[in-house]
Amino acid sequence: MSISQKLSGQYSWGPFLLQCLSPSITLFLADECPSISGISDLQAMFYYRSYKRDPTGMKFLVAGVWLLDLFHTGLVWGSMWVYLIDNYGQSEKIDDIPWCIALTIVVTALITVFVHLFLAHRIFALSGGNWFMTAPVVLLTCFRLACACVTGVKMFHYQSFALWQLHAGWILTLGLAVSATLDVVTSGLLVYLILSHRTEAGRLNRVLDRIMLYGLECGSLTCIGSIASMLCWIIMPHNLIFMGLYFPIGKLYANSLFAILNTRNDIRLKVGKPTSELKGSVLLLEPRVRFAKDEGQTQSGDPSGKVPTELQMAVHTQTDVRYESIAGSRRESYCAQGPV
Repeated sequence: MSISQKLSGQYSWGPFLLQCLSPSITLFLADECPSISGISDLQAMFYYRSYKRDPTGMKFLVAGVWLLDLFHTGLVWGSMWVYLIDNYGQSEKIDDIPWCIALTIVVTALITVFVHLFLAHRIFALSGGNWFMTAPVVLLTCFRLACACVTGVKMFHYQSFALWQLHAGWILTLGLAVSATLDVVTSGLLVYLILSHRTEAGRLNRVLDRIMLYGLECGSLTCIGSIASMLCWIIMPHNLIFMGLYFPIGKLYANSLFAILNTRNDIRLKVGKPTSELKGSVLLLEPRVRFAKDEGQTQSGDPSGKVPTELQMAVHTQTDVRYESIAGSRRESYCAQGPV
């Protein structure tokens, strides 16, 4: 049985249909389960509405990733049109590689590169300009892009899954492995740098824990997607199930970037709130004036029996919080005043 015959059937047409529908169609019957593309669009619009004062470079980054994600969705629909409309009833055509799929590989890599370079910049800023931490991330990111470009060119050249798998399939495996490695490395470095900035201030530690949690969640989703697609490609190379898991990878990266950017205001509000308003139990010790129970005794030991006048004190507390951004760093102060 030829590879093209193995590719036909429910294990290729079915996964291909699902891979096209899952990242791009909104499930109208379940409002709580929107599409991945719809979430990306919503987050991008929310960013431009909420962060109008962000530097121009940040806005261009969001616009670039958003446009690439929309272009990726169009390529997915184009490939579905070729397979299910133009080649309707021709099961042997499942072995053909249309230009839409080949270009999808490159577009996914571009989205991945933008996100990883953004994280590399965060690592560079948090580490105080440490190139020994940043350089490996940048080099692996460039290598990931090179693997994707070579994979796309080989698909254009062979135009057949059978020939491409025989001569250049290992390049896709290498690219997915590098992508998963990058997710682990960047998440690990960010967690290490965040933990190194912990202090004895409970409020600041809560903020750092929240940032660390967001980073781990975003990194784990993209890493799981890359590993799942790679395993399906290695274990089941004669069907298109691996493509069903590969298409959403770029959208997961786009959503992770937008989620990181859109949670900044929420974190800043958490910093500005009093400790008692933050989540978690907080023990508050309020100073009190103690009076002697006996008539002839006072706290000062004065035998006159007079109760001393209560001393009123006002405590001014100022918290300096420093934010790192692409344009540089800035410092904000939150002041709280209250009687003791």
